[in-house]
Amino acid sequence: MEKTHIFKSEPLKKAIEAIVTAGGSDEREARTVAENLITANLTGHDSHGVGMIPRYIEALQEGGLVANMHPQIKFDGGALIAVDGQAGYGQVIGLEATEIAIDRARQFGVCVMALSNSHHLCRIGQWAEQAVSQGLISLSFVNVISRSIVAPFGGSDARFGTNPMTIGIPLEGQPPFILDMATSGVAQGKVRVAHNKGETLAPGLLIDDKGRPTTDPRYGVIEPYGALSTFGLHKGYGLAVACELLGGALTGGGTWHTEDRSKRRVLNGMLTILIDPQKVGTAPDFAREAVEFVDWVKQSPPTEGNDKVRIAGDPEREKKAARLADGIPVDATTWQEIQQAGVKLGLQAEALHRMASGS
Repeated sequence: MEKTHIFKSEPLKKAIEAIVTAGGSDEREARTVAENLITANLTGHDSHGVGMIPRYIEALQEGGLVANMHPQIKFDGGALIAVDGQAGYGQVIGLEATEIAIDRARQFGVCVMALSNSHHLCRIGQWAEQAVSQGLISLSFVNVISRSIVAPFGGSDARFGTNPMTIGIPLEGQPPFILDMATSGVAQGKVRVAHNKGETLAPGLLIDDKGRPTTDPRYGVIEPYGALSTFGLHKGYGLAVACELLGGALTGGGTWHTEDRSKRRVLNGMLTILIDPQKVGTAPDFAREAVEFVDWVKQSPPTEGNDKVRIAGDPEREKKAARLADGIPVDATTWQEIQQAGVKLGLQAEALHRMASGS
C-alpha cells in the first residue's frame, strides 16, 4: 500500500462532499463542510482536515452530530449575544455565527458572542480570518466537550481538551496576523496523524497511562490512554483553564468533568469578541503602529536554519500556496478510514478514490 496519496484540492473536495451528502446534509452544508476541511489541509493543518471525516460520521450515526442545523440566538442584547449551535456541523455553525457577530460589531463597534453546543468548529483560525477580512479584530476562547486528552500542569492524567484560542488582527496593506493555537503542546489531530503515519512525537508533548513521558502517539489515540501536556508548562495550563471557563462555563455549553469516554461527538463552546478598530477612535494610529511594529519585528536578522522572521499566519499562507500547486498529502491509513466512512453511508470505496483522484 502507498504510504501517501497526493490529491488535488478540487477533486478531493468533491469526494468529501459526497460523503457528507450521503450522511444527510443538504448541498450547501456538504459544500461548506468540505471546503472548510480542505482549507485546513491546504494551510498545513492536516489535524483539522479531511481526516476528521471518519470521526464526524461516527458522531452523526451516534446522534451527537445533527445535519442541517443552524445557530439559534438564545439571548439578544445587541452587542452581547448568546447563540446555540444545536449540535450542528461546526463548519456551518461557525460560519453563520461569525456572520451574526460581524454584523453586530459593525453596528455597535464591538460584539461579544457566547456560542455553545456547536459540533467541532474545526480550525478556529478560519473564523478569525472571516472577521479580519471585514476589517475586525477577533479574539476567541474555545473549550472541547469530548474525551479528555490533556493533563493539567503537575497532573498525571487527562482532565480537559486541547482548548484552543485565536487572535486575528488586520494589518493595513498586508496579510493579517492570525494566531491560532491549541493550549496543549500539540493538537490532538496531529497525534492521530503521527499515529497513522507510524511516526513518533517530539519529547515533552505526551505522557503514557502511568503519567510517564513518552513519544509514542498511540497513548493519545488508543487505549490505554495517556495524556497530552499543555504548552509552556503552567502558562499553557492557565490558558487552557481560562478557555474552559470562558468557552464552556460562560457560554452555557458546559465544562468537561466526567469520566465518560464513550461518545464520539466533539462539541465546542466559544466566547468570541469582535472589535471594529474604525470605531475605537484610534484607527489611524492603530493602522500605522500595527504595520510599523510588524515590519520592525520582521527586520530581525534570521538565526541559522531560518530564512526569515515570520508572524502568525505566514506559515499557513505559504503552505497553502505550495499545496494548491503540488496537491494535498493524505497518508494511506487516513485515506482508508475516510473511504470506510463513506462505505458506512452506502458509498463505494473505489468510487470515492476515483472521484478524489479526478479520474
